Amino acid sequence: MAGSRPAVRTDRQGTTLVVVLDRPEARNAVNQAVADGIAAALEDLDADPALAVGVLTGTGPGFSAGMDLAALLEGGRSSVGDRGFAGMIRRSAEKPLIAAVEGFALAGGLEIALACDLIVAAEGARLGIPEVKRSLVAIGGGLLRLPRRVPQGVAAEMALTGDPISAERGYECGLVDRLAPPGEALAAALELAAAIGRNGPQAVRASKRILREQVDWPERDFWERQAEIAEPVMGSEDAREGSRAFLERREPVWSGR
Repeated sequence: MAGSRPAVRTDRQGTTLVVVLDRPEARNAVNQAVADGIAAALEDLDADPALAVGVLTGTGPGFSAGMDLAALLEGGRSSVGDRGFAGMIRRSAEKPLIAAVEGFALAGGLEIALACDLIVAAEGARLGIPEVKRSLVAIGGGLLRLPRRVPQGVAAEMALTGDPISAERGYECGLVDRLAPPGEALAAALELAAAIGRNGPQAVRASKRILREQVDWPERDFWERQAEIAEPVMGSEDAREGSRAFLERREPVWSGR
């Protein structure tokens, strides 16, 4: 039965967990079932040592249209504990996440993509935070993360007009990391995920953590705080394996230790 179909499904492809928003009839709008599904998928991603990277994508015509306003008007929720909206806006995965965007990522949909580490978008996709057009505010992280990825003026125009920009324009200003032909965003994201997955898992997680946390570090504290995160990795078995593999001109075999 269509009604029993899960709102979020997952698919393991090598070291990558593909997380699929599967409410095409609602433009993959986020209700509680979607939030719960994303949160559970990210828990699985972080807990499984065989997985290195997550890719988020959507079925149907687009990535996500954001919060399910119909559910909201009926008093529904769309958040999960300390993870917040969509099960990931306030606390995401410890492992890298890539958004694979086809068609559109609007309102909370773009905020989900912004909560990922990298965004791959198909040419012609529309990206925006149109909340002001409904007298709402983009409180799902758009006003925090968008100005960190694009010039202040671009962020202000998107937030204040509510008008979307194209994936091509997003690529030019740093919002989109890789462009793909229409219909190929997931394939391009999987290619990027495979490149990340070949690297030392501890080093990747530590690098992600430093990239995310250093935004708020005073410069005088940077080296000490970086060392707290990086030094255990630098002294790990995998670090020694990486050095040996380089000297022996072979691919490393990671143990995660």
